[in-house]
Amino acid sequence: MTMPPYRVPTMAEVRAVPWNGFNAISTFSGCGGSSLGYRMAGLRVLWASEFIPAAADTYRANAAPYTHLDTRDIRQVTAQDILDRIGLKVGELDLMDGSPPCAAFSSSGKREAGWDTVKTYSDTRQRVDDLFFEFTRLLGDLRPRMFVAENVAGLVQGTAKGYFKEILAALRKPGYRVKARLLDAQWLGVPQRRQRLIFVGVRDDLGVEPVHPKPLPYRYTIRDALADLPGAHDDVENDPETGQPLTLRGYSVEKYWHELRPGQGHPVRTSLKRLSWDEPCPTIVARAGTSGTAAITHPDHPRYPSLAELRRLGGFPDDFVLTGNYYRRWERIGRAVPPVMMARIAAAVRDEVLVPLRDSGRI
Repeated sequence: MTMPPYRVPTMAEVRAVPWNGFNAISTFSGCGGSSLGYRMAGLRVLWASEFIPAAADTYRANAAPYTHLDTRDIRQVTAQDILDRIGLKVGELDLMDGSPPCAAFSSSGKREAGWDTVKTYSDTRQRVDDLFFEFTRLLGDLRPRMFVAENVAGLVQGTAKGYFKEILAALRKPGYRVKARLLDAQWLGVPQRRQRLIFVGVRDDLGVEPVHPKPLPYRYTIRDALADLPGAHDDVENDPETGQPLTLRGYSVEKYWHELRPGQGHPVRTSLKRLSWDEPCPTIVARAGTSGTAAITHPDHPRYPSLAELRRLGGFPDDFVLTGNYYRRWERIGRAVPPVMMARIAAAVRDEVLVPLRDSGRI
């Protein structure tokens, strides 16, 4: 198969995608990465929930006019609130999506040391390890035809495996056939190595098995992603959008950068990685490279990626609006499900679950 050029649709092109007749809602929506993926696949996201103000600002800046954004704590939201807003009855919603915060299970975090505690998450303080069960509460009350939920790969590793089994049981309890699989964004059209645990469930009474997308036979490199982006090969001093310094010069981390070959991470400053043109980007984490901290850096120059470059590497449209300072904008991309990845997940469940159900008259 010939690899097509890497290209993410513009926001105008996303808005022009015809509706395929299926409706979705999004919980723990972040800046809207998942929602954008569903829109790319032709679904309408009628309602979204995001509690973090900075993330909600970005979501709002890119939302479709028909999407209602609810900024309350999810614990305060009832299924009836959602149904009243979107004009549907219990069981009529096609798809429920959710990305509950997962820092307590991330392999880059402290894992089980953070369980059962209130702690800083983005620009708030809250307990986050119980939020998957808020998703299952709404799932049982809404009874959508199917759901897609995602979390970090760390949820199936080490001590967290027990929690994974609890979540799987909770997702099945309301009457759903559920399958979970680790998917890597680099094999789903995104120039980034990013593993996510994807749960897909279909309501038992519909008699259809859950599906996941098949991996592509190719993957994109950083060169593929940035080839036509102005300034991507330059030693840029400041980010064009925020004015934030991108250069490492004058910071202690600069000397570590010069010790690295392209594609190499530093053995001591482990979060410092020098990108390689000929490989996908490592996982973009929520911690931005500012003020000389360790993070992913340009292949040729001692600087951090610009926001335009991060959008490309994160599978976002070039004209996707990011709000806040440089750190907050980086964080939004680092916490998001890549839209291109979610578009392939959405296309798989659309074509192999929802469309067959509609064509057979079961919905």
